[in-house]
Amino acid sequence: MPPPTMPETILPDAIELTKALIAAESVTPARGSVFDVLEAALLPLGFRVERFVEGEAPDGPVENLLAVRGTSGKHFAFAGHLDVVPPGSGWTSGAFEPEVRGGLLYGRGAVDMKGAIAAFVEAASRVEGGVTTLIITGDEEGPATFGTPRLIERMAERGLLPDLCLVGEPTSQHRLGDMIKIGRRGSTVIDIVVPGKQGHVAYPHLADNPVPRLVRALAEIDAIVLDTGNAWFQPSNIEIIDLMVGNPATNVIPGEARARISIRFNDQQYGPDLIARIEEIVQRHAPLGIVTGRVYGEAFLTQPGELSSLISDAIEAKLGVVPELSTTGGTSDARFLSKLCPVVEFGLLNATMHKLDEAVALDDLVALTDVYAEILKRALL
Repeated sequence: MPPPTMPETILPDAIELTKALIAAESVTPARGSVFDVLEAALLPLGFRVERFVEGEAPDGPVENLLAVRGTSGKHFAFAGHLDVVPPGSGWTSGAFEPEVRGGLLYGRGAVDMKGAIAAFVEAASRVEGGVTTLIITGDEEGPATFGTPRLIERMAERGLLPDLCLVGEPTSQHRLGDMIKIGRRGSTVIDIVVPGKQGHVAYPHLADNPVPRLVRALAEIDAIVLDTGNAWFQPSNIEIIDLMVGNPATNVIPGEARARISIRFNDQQYGPDLIARIEEIVQRHAPLGIVTGRVYGEAFLTQPGELSSLISDAIEAKLGVVPELSTTGGTSDARFLSKLCPVVEFGLLNATMHKLDEAVALDDLVALTDVYAEILKRALL
């Protein structure tokens, strides 16, 4: 089957480009046809497009796209992802068959975040001057090991350092433009394994039950109050998200017990320190316990200033809305990009992202394109 294409006569229309991107199935990690569609939209606008594939299983391979237009002047970057979460079953129409019904465009990725990418491409067609960069990955919804971090490395090799960066994640809550994100909490997932010795329940002295030790450790972990939040962040929280013994018998003491913890933390915490704290607790209750943690991103905050004001003013000028500055929600690739330059997130309504029948209002796509064009104009001129 040939990759989805778009007639050049309608490029770079945001609605038609969104449809074409949706039609290019791109469950994470994404490669191939969806990048073909985006590249075909960017080349006529004068962008120099570089595509590269990084990584091996299980976190790869992942395709990334770096597109640059201009050589001097102010440098504005737009970041996003073409990969989507699995669609699930039960869609009214095909998840990768874009369909307009009642003023809404349905399809996986319509909101998160192919619609925003398409809107930015059309916006870029309206504004010239300076340097404009698109930082697009095929692995934001997955581990993100070979996605945006590798794009940032590639940019460093080429001496590309944006002054400002906008991530097109769906941040709006109730109406387009009512919220932008100036920071995000960090995230770590920690696995705990407590070994024991399997035996008969009638002869406990001949066995070693790991479950009580794990339960005591988890009780202490669950009682932790990490902090009470601050002016920009809600309190950090620890959640026990899985407890596994896998014992099908009724008369056997298990030989092992496992648990998984997820921590979302604000800028008062540091990921490796949190892992070390959990490990210390587990070791006290179960000296042979094994703790393995992975930090998916540290908390970051872009202090209100030039970038947030530029975006807020553009939203107010085009939509008549003064957005709330927020740090709520999950993680995004802004956690990596924040090390590159000031970064803010702004995009479509997030009500249907990751859901069945994900949809974007056509009017919102048009309006978002207008706002993105205004942001570009203010940033580059």
